[in-house]
Amino acid sequence: MSIIFSIISFKAKYLKTILLFITLLLFSQYSQADFVEFNNFGDNPGALKASYYAPKRVGQNNTPPPLVVLLHGCAQQAETLSQQSGLLGLAKQHNFALLLPQQDVSNNIKRCFNWYSAEDFTKNKGESLSIKNMITMLKQKTASDRVYIIGLSAGGAMASSMLVNYPDLFTAGAVVAGIPFPCADGLITGISCMRNGPSQTVKELVTLIKTITPNQAHWPKLSVWTGENDSIVNPLNATMLAEQWALLSKATAKPKIDNKLGYSITRWNNMRTDVQVELIEVKDRDHGIMVNPNVEHGGEVSDYVLAAPLSTAKHVVEFWDL
Repeated sequence: MSIIFSIISFKAKYLKTILLFITLLLFSQYSQADFVEFNNFGDNPGALKASYYAPKRVGQNNTPPPLVVLLHGCAQQAETLSQQSGLLGLAKQHNFALLLPQQDVSNNIKRCFNWYSAEDFTKNKGESLSIKNMITMLKQKTASDRVYIIGLSAGGAMASSMLVNYPDLFTAGAVVAGIPFPCADGLITGISCMRNGPSQTVKELVTLIKTITPNQAHWPKLSVWTGENDSIVNPLNATMLAEQWALLSKATAKPKIDNKLGYSITRWNNMRTDVQVELIEVKDRDHGIMVNPNVEHGGEVSDYVLAAPLSTAKHVVEFWDL
């Protein structure tokens, strides 16, 4: 009897293992099925990879879906970050497309976007041109007429440069734990920016931008995020980026500060009294994007994906009015 029981127990455990494996396999296939590999998007001087998610349904009145570009941080996979941040779930809920550029270890050993390299942050060169071409091609595929960009850490720094180099390409943006552009012109100055903040003043940063993109009348609205205890990217970068963008956009000189439980929001309005720039500082948080697993599509905690009173992706989607 004991032998029979042992055999039955062994078979039950074995069957349980098989069922678990099948479940994980199906879940993995289901997750991967959300994304389409994106190869033929034109010149790719930055040697980047990409995938995208396209909505399965047509918008109201047959309106084309907005397009959101997500730039991941170092050592991250873009598809995984889109799921962990809650952005993929929000894309399904609000019916917008997602473009996910992916850095490769052959370009950067830590898979960081090369935001500090002139070969890549200069307009129409390197990684900047690759990302621009991805956006242009996917806009054609999805018929999108509104494009938004959000980046985390190195991806946030790259998003800053994309917004400066191609302001007419974007409706709005969000920079999370990133750096104002143009702060660095090489690896050494890049490390200095991360640790200490920009060596330039806010006015000097604005002057540099006007040199890069002269006679620009319209600038996308921007949401800037930082953890107040960020030990990797000095929070001064977020403050100066928000002030730089407010000055560049000719927003109100005196912002309004709204203190919440666990975070604060500083807002600069434009001439129409709409919020043009916002700075969100989250108390007692280090380096990363914020998630709130307690709300629908609020994200899930992981490395550099931090539990907080509010979700970055969810808030930004509302800020962008998607």
